[in-house]
Amino acid sequence: MKKGFAYIMFIGLAGFTSLKSNAQVIPNPTSSNDTIKAGIRDNIRLEAFITPEGDTIPQSWLPTVEVTAIQSARWKNYWRNWTRLRNAVYVTYPYAKTASKLINEVNNQLAGISDEGQRKKIIKSREKEMKRDFGDKVTSLSVYQGKVLMKLINRETGNNCYDIIKEYKGGFNAGFWQTVAFVFGSSLKQQYEPQGEDKDIEKIVLELQKLYGYKG
Repeated sequence: MKKGFAYIMFIGLAGFTSLKSNAQVIPNPTSSNDTIKAGIRDNIRLEAFITPEGDTIPQSWLPTVEVTAIQSARWKNYWRNWTRLRNAVYVTYPYAKTASKLINEVNNQLAGISDEGQRKKIIKSREKEMKRDFGDKVTSLSVYQGKVLMKLINRETGNNCYDIIKEYKGGFNAGFWQTVAFVFGSSLKQQYEPQGEDKDIEKIVLELQKLYGYKG
């Protein structure tokens, strides 16, 4: 009888030690007269974490589940166009920023100069500089990238490409390049509409500015 009692006490202490090592002890709300029945899972160890407030919460890990679906033709087309546009903006935006900087510098140089010969000399000098640094790169752009570049130049300078060429190179040159642009399905007079048809370009530009620190 004594051996049986000792064995029961040993099992009870082992279970209590196991529970104590894995969780906080919670006071039993039942009265001393209530009978507590041990369940078959009382001694199973569970992973848990302790909250900043001191609560111990059990946790478990679920297996990874992959959810796949066939992309519709509509969404395939959307992401294809988005990727193409994003690539074009990434390629051409630095050129638009450079053009904006150059135009501001030229305007500052031309301010207060009324002599036509002197003005042409300044414009020609900066034009050579631009062609030397970016001529090959810009001429290698695709027609699509060229359209995006004209949009971005309008965004950065506030002027469309037709007005810029007309201002610095004269009406004949502006008319000629407008005709060339029209043949390629574009226009030097196109305006930038950040809240309209160019809202996707604007999103990508803002992304670029955050990534590379471009000033708006």
